[in-house]
Amino acid sequence: MQEIANFISTVGFPVFVAAYVLVRLEPTIKSLQQSITVMTIVLAKTNGVDYEEAKKIAGVGEVK
Repeated sequence: MQEIANFISTVGFPVFVAAYVLVRLEPTIKSLQQSITVMTIVLAKTNGVDYEEAKKIAGVGEVK
């Protein structure tokens, strides 16, 4: 507990809150990303578009 209090006093309360929220939301963000990927595949197949072709159209994975 002392380490947390030390961290807050060193970097400030807003940084601590941002780090806490990021750590708490990371699993949710990963789950949402997986759901979006699955929905993209289903939508592409429903419309007769190859998934790899859909990724190219959307520009996913390209180095900018």
